[in-house]
Amino acid sequence: MGREAAVAASRRCPNRRTTLNVDYGDHETALKLSDKIGKLARKHGKEIKIMHVCGTHEASITRFGVRSLLPETFRVVMGPGCPVCITPQGEIDAAIKMAKDGITVATYGDLMRVPGTEGSLADSGGDVHIVGSITHAVELAKKTDNEVVFIAVGFETTAPTTSVALLQTLPDNFSIMCSHRLIPPALRWLLEQVYQSGAQIDGFLLPGHVCTIIGLRPFEEFQVPQVVAGFEPNDVLYGLYLIAKQIVRGEHKVENAYPRVVHYEGNVKAQKLMQRTFDIVDVEWRGFPVISQSGYAIKGEFASYDARLRHNLDFTSKKVKTGCICNLVLQGLRVPTDCKLFAKVCMPHKAVGPCMVSGEGACNVWYKNR
Repeated sequence: MGREAAVAASRRCPNRRTTLNVDYGDHETALKLSDKIGKLARKHGKEIKIMHVCGTHEASITRFGVRSLLPETFRVVMGPGCPVCITPQGEIDAAIKMAKDGITVATYGDLMRVPGTEGSLADSGGDVHIVGSITHAVELAKKTDNEVVFIAVGFETTAPTTSVALLQTLPDNFSIMCSHRLIPPALRWLLEQVYQSGAQIDGFLLPGHVCTIIGLRPFEEFQVPQVVAGFEPNDVLYGLYLIAKQIVRGEHKVENAYPRVVHYEGNVKAQKLMQRTFDIVDVEWRGFPVISQSGYAIKGEFASYDARLRHNLDFTSKKVKTGCICNLVLQGLRVPTDCKLFAKVCMPHKAVGPCMVSGEGACNVWYKNR
């Protein structure tokens, strides 16, 4: 449900009960949190714009009509929270080239239909396999003499699994194309743009998955309200309530509203694994420029398993005009329905932009719940 539709629904149903999805769970708690957020928003007296950076959050917010429970002046926008959506075109092109050159490519299903300059992995005509994990890709390599490359995408959530694989004995015909990205540098870039352009981000709803791994400390540098939230509708509403409370009080801190999973220090063991296997480097994000210190590269010690070196991969992205506004959606500047291609030319089965491909992509979520 888009913001305009959600607001209209709220106006049609003043008591807001009928705007709730029947699967919502604890309706009374949701309504109480909605009322509390409304009171805080009225007390603040200005528009509030909160950004989340998690595709699962967007799926929950949209599916359950959470925006319909928020006052008109309280906006929740999406950021770069879908790892498939922000994988650069140049990296997709490199993966397609490998497939066309006879290399066996293994990756997650969502990446199959992400458009490159010309086509996607799904229509490359090469030997491309969907796998559930890097372990499955390693097993695939053991069953063939062909070169196998695993495309390792994801944020800090999935990077530890790549680390574990690198620290094991891997088949000689196996290598990894490392496409992992880090969330905090992207938030830093977004806030810098806000300060330079006069745009608006009043707080962040932080991703529970990522914070499970890296904890809260990496976000403490940002001088805006931030809350880590879970993924049930009431988890999201509670997180938004805590952010609103910080805004009204003039505070900026990182609060943990997901203590059943997230701890302040995060998963220290996973962090050590990543430090052992990766260097932090400047990398491009799709829809963004190169963001400083925002990605992982395989350390030199493991260079023999680095597909970029083994296969001399070129990650340079080419400019292609499609009319897609995924870059603006990922930066929280537009919503999917602002795009002229949405649900007309661009649909999940024939996506023009990456945000329509993954189940965590904003356009895909809005299309399925429209």
